Amino acid sequence: MKLPIKKIISGILIGIMLLSLLITVPEPTNVLAASDVTINLASEKQLIRGFGGINHPAWIGDLTASQRETAFGNGDNQLGFTVLRIYVDENKNNWSRELATAKKAIEKGAIIFASPWNPPSDMVETFTRNGVAGQKRLRYDKYAAYAQHLNDFVTYMKNNGVELYAISVQNEPDYAHTWTWWTPDEILNFMKNYAGAINCRVIAPESFSYLKNMSDPILNDSQALANMDILGAHLYGTQVSNFAYPLFKQKGAGKELWMTEVYYPNSNDNSADSWPEALEVSYHIHNAMVEGDFQAYVWWYIRRQYGPMKEDGTISKRGYNMAHFSKFVRPGYVRVDATKNPDTNVFVSAYKGDNKAVIVAINKSTSSVNQKFTLQNGAATTVSSWITDGSRNLLAGSGYNMSAGSFTAQLPAQSVTTFVVDLNGSSNTGTTYEAETGTALTNAVTETVNSGYTGAGYVNFTANSDASVQWSNIYCATSGTKNIKFRYALASGTRNLDIYVNGQKVISNADFSATGSWTSWGEKTIQAAMNSGTNILKVVTTGTEGPNIDNINVTAQ
Repeated sequence: MKLPIKKIISGILIGIMLLSLLITVPEPTNVLAASDVTINLASEKQLIRGFGGINHPAWIGDLTASQRETAFGNGDNQLGFTVLRIYVDENKNNWSRELATAKKAIEKGAIIFASPWNPPSDMVETFTRNGVAGQKRLRYDKYAAYAQHLNDFVTYMKNNGVELYAISVQNEPDYAHTWTWWTPDEILNFMKNYAGAINCRVIAPESFSYLKNMSDPILNDSQALANMDILGAHLYGTQVSNFAYPLFKQKGAGKELWMTEVYYPNSNDNSADSWPEALEVSYHIHNAMVEGDFQAYVWWYIRRQYGPMKEDGTISKRGYNMAHFSKFVRPGYVRVDATKNPDTNVFVSAYKGDNKAVIVAINKSTSSVNQKFTLQNGAATTVSSWITDGSRNLLAGSGYNMSAGSFTAQLPAQSVTTFVVDLNGSSNTGTTYEAETGTALTNAVTETVNSGYTGAGYVNFTANSDASVQWSNIYCATSGTKNIKFRYALASGTRNLDIYVNGQKVISNADFSATGSWTSWGEKTIQAAMNSGTNILKVVTTGTEGPNIDNINVTAQ
């Protein structure tokens, strides 16, 4: 079910852009880019959580088994989505509808978050809003009951094999023509006085157009901010000039910033394969990552005639544009500084993780462009590429050899190209601190029995709770947000750790996902503010024994 009012508003906002896309253009020619792209692997930006969309069985039916594989698998002809959004039905009897797809998404390594449209009917009252009668809002005497309702959903999903990463307070509280309205003051009240009782990470406020008047009050209130883990926003009609959020940068240390819903550039019937219109999807993601510093990008319906997956279950042109990010920029990767606009209609972003650098280059021009890319603070020899344009869908392109840290590639007219650079050795230029030396251990011991660690040993937690490892000599030349990369091993399940910096808890229940065995080592990056000079970092288990920790690596954002 589409929302016609939202569709009309979005259509008006982008109408001029679409007219320009329909103009007939001449045959492409090759041109040189105006400037080189410089990628600085040491200049780290935001941690990436992932890319995905919503499954909404109550409105359009569930994904089929094969469609789940297409959405969350990362093989050929699959989208590689790593985030699934699900619906919190006001009727508990319908919650089971969400389980099948959520379980498959988790099996494939995705994280799950949930959004409600309405509280249960006995918690709702009607009122007149701006002269319109019959509008809905949560009764003021039901705020505690509503928090419990959200807790009940978290518990139900967990008891049925789906551990939620986060839950939202309300979908689009400021655009609720057919669901529940919230004012900024009402959201603030709930976040300040009730959200702390929710046993899950909390997302708020999910404004339909990233209206800052909905989230400013939360950021400006210390208690409400403490109870918010993720600032969620939708980007319907939001101008790129409004993607940046200085107040969040100022006050949101330790919080995450997610784009939790959008379709772009429109929801026209059977528009998913329109070209070059579909190229606007990758351009929109580029701006969300580079201009907005978002850590997640979540489409509306995964399967829809205007979505990343068409109704027949095949990937659309829009979907392939998303896949240029979702298949290659994996959870835990970090965006790094890159020349974002080296030429008119050429846009570039870059990321690093798993000893790779990923470069996504979009050429909106009607001419192909020869673009030079130069890598700083990292060495590499080979580069692979994948291309989507009018006739190709994520097709493997040319391979390139690096020379003096650079390579030059042709960006076809009206195309998106993803380059994957295999780095020689670690690209992380920060300081590595071993876990087994120079640390204070509580209910934890140093071990050397497993293979695969990089130092003299690693730390193994021996207690189910209140076990910790503390580093007391982490030096930072400047104050500000730092990326802290843990190298760890975990056989199965998910373990959660609380993170403390200089005695203050900065992250609750940071989740460490299974690496497959106690001898298989993985990496997880978190972000936390640190002072200039020496800092103390402490990680504490929250009810389970925790992973083995080999070391941490700390770099400035």
